[in-house]
Amino acid sequence: MAPIVPVASVAPVHVSGPKRSSRSVYILLIPGLAWLAVFFLIPLFTLFMTSLQKESASKPGTYVFGIQLSNYANALAEYWPQFLRSFVYAGLATILALAIAYPLAYFIAFKAGNWRSLMLVLVVAPAFASFLLRTYAWKTILADDGVVTSTLNSLHLLPDGRILNTGIAVVAGLTYNFLPFMILPLFASLDRIDYRLIEAGSDLYASPAKVFWRVTWPLSMPGIVAGTLLTFIPAAGDFINAELLGSAKDRMIGNVIQTNFIEFRDYPTASALSFALMAAILILVFGYIRRSGTEDLV
Repeated sequence: MAPIVPVASVAPVHVSGPKRSSRSVYILLIPGLAWLAVFFLIPLFTLFMTSLQKESASKPGTYVFGIQLSNYANALAEYWPQFLRSFVYAGLATILALAIAYPLAYFIAFKAGNWRSLMLVLVVAPAFASFLLRTYAWKTILADDGVVTSTLNSLHLLPDGRILNTGIAVVAGLTYNFLPFMILPLFASLDRIDYRLIEAGSDLYASPAKVFWRVTWPLSMPGIVAGTLLTFIPAAGDFINAELLGSAKDRMIGNVIQTNFIEFRDYPTASALSFALMAAILILVFGYIRRSGTEDLV
C-alpha cells in the first residue's frame, strides 16, 4: 500500500478588485433626482400651495397665500357629481377595454404566428396619430346620420335615437383611445407564459374553460393589473372625450379643472380638485393592487 503523503494546506488567495466608492452610486442618481425634483416635486408642491390660497380682500379675483383648507370641502361639495361621473366612465371604459383587449392579446400571443409583428404594429399605429384627431374622427363615426347610429336605430337599440353627445359616446371614445394601453401589457404578460403549462392542463383532462381560469388567467394577472391601471388612471382625468363627444351633463372632473383654471381663473379650486383626484386615484390603485395579490407591482 502506497504511503499517504500529507498535502500542505494552501491559504486561499483573495484577489482584491477595484473598490467601488459608494459615492459613485449617489453621483449617478443626481441627474434623475434633479429631474424628479424640478419637473415633479416642485410643481406638485406649488400646486398644493395654490390649492390653499384665499381670495384677496383688496383685489377681488386675485389670490394670496393662506391656509384655506375649506377649498377642498367647497370644491368637492360643488363638483362631486362630475367627480363621481369620472370614475364611473373610466371604470366602464376599463372594463370594455379589458373585454376587447384580452381575446386580441391572447390571439396575438398564442395564435398569430408569423402575423404577430404586423398585428402589434396595427395595435400601436393609431397612437401615432394625434389624440385630438382620433377623438374628432369618433365624432364623425358616431354622428346622427352615420352608419353606426343608423344601424343601431334600425334595430331599436338606442333609447334617445342618438349616440353623439351622450355618455355612451364618451365611454366609447375613452375605450378606443386607451385600448392600446390595455393590449400591450396583456400581450407582454401572456407572451411570457410557458405554453407547456396550458398543454399540461389539457393533458390532465381539464376542459378548455377550466384550463383558462385555473392556468392562463392567474398567470396573466400582472398584465391585467398593469393594463387596467394604465387605462383607468388617464381615463379618469381625461377631458377631451367628454368635451368633444359628450354634452354638458356628461362633463367629467377634468373638464371642471380645465374650466376653473383657464376660463374662471379660479386656481385654488382647480388645484384642490386636482389634488383630490390624485389622492382618490392613489387610494383606489393601492387597494386594487392589494386586492389582486400583485403587490410587487407597486
